[in-house]
Amino acid sequence: MPDFILENELKQKGYNFICGVDEAGRGPLAGPVCAAAVILPENVIIEDLNDSKKLSEKRREELFPIILEKAVCTSVAFASVEEIEKLNILNATFLAMQRAVEGLKIPADFALIDGNRIPKLNISANAVVKGDGRSMSIAAASVLAKVSRDRLMLEYDKLYPQYNFAKHKGYGTKQHYEAIANYGICNIHRKSFLKGVI
Repeated sequence: MPDFILENELKQKGYNFICGVDEAGRGPLAGPVCAAAVILPENVIIEDLNDSKKLSEKRREELFPIILEKAVCTSVAFASVEEIEKLNILNATFLAMQRAVEGLKIPADFALIDGNRIPKLNISANAVVKGDGRSMSIAAASVLAKVSRDRLMLEYDKLYPQYNFAKHKGYGTKQHYEAIANYGICNIHRKSFLKGVI
């Protein structure tokens, strides 16, 4: 379960506003990638908060407003399908993370980034492998990013109902591949992810 050990170690070194950063949507065949940055108050208790992948969709939706309410500051940002195609998915993910960190109304002075690579930021940062299961701030960011992206895919589902984005959120399920075979691709598909399919 995530805790505040990493954040508290940084506070002892003199950092005051430590943000956790995570992304959602690196793997799907369609839709943007989303990142969130979250600064939590010291040792705040948010019941059940964990890596978003370990939570049900219902629990993520319940936690979303609680995180917004209890956080010192939050920011959610996207990198578009066009940016994914132009930059590649890793660099587009970094762009979304940069936007999320820069979008914080209270500037962070340190960032804990989920994963093993750090985007270019104007503040100090550490990469934390499996960080969404270790740091409360990163876990909170993982929930905000996942819920924000899922909600956007529900909107896309209304525009492109034939693909059933509401169900698979753009991931490469059997049903999604069948829809692409039947209807071709739409404006929010990542062509670079579909080489050999289209």
